[in-house]
Amino acid sequence: MKSKSRMRGTVRVCVIGPDGNVKREEPGFLRRLFGIPGKPMVSKHHNTVTRQGEGLIADLLLAAPTQVKLTSSSGFIQVGTGWTGNSPKTNTRCNTPTGSMEALDAGYPAVSAAFGSTGDNVLKFRASFEAGKLNASGINEACLLNGNTAAAVSLAYAQVTPAATVTAVDTLQIDWEITFTGS
Repeated sequence: MKSKSRMRGTVRVCVIGPDGNVKREEPGFLRRLFGIPGKPMVSKHHNTVTRQGEGLIADLLLAAPTQVKLTSSSGFIQVGTGWTGNSPKTNTRCNTPTGSMEALDAGYPAVSAAFGSTGDNVLKFRASFEAGKLNASGINEACLLNGNTAAAVSLAYAQVTPAATVTAVDTLQIDWEITFTGS
């Protein structure tokens, strides 16, 4: 029997203004004409579990793993402005990083549901770049890492589309989900 195990995921990027609400893009002509607000600054896109990430997952199944496990104290998300789409499977960092890496929020990673329930195969990560940590336009890539040093391993890499613009007073929240499936 042939097994078709795979990992897939999504990345949701949300820009939150100083008032605590999701920021909106400037409305286009028709939206202004009809009094419709601009679209929310929310991006949702698939991700690629990297070659390093596949090795990291295999390592974690060993009796004595050699790599650092992604936890709330060792997990980081990096953002950048250099998405090219040339080889996301082999990316080990963002192509053009901007700002500093951000540690995962407390309580992450987490599973979507209790063991044995639907959703227990979905691993969730979240990092919040608080106001003052980023001031960049054209953020179009993100990387999920098991540390913030040169030795850190990239679990996953993703395109952020549409690209995000974050000012010094905004918060950038990144929610990353990886689903493990088999048939």
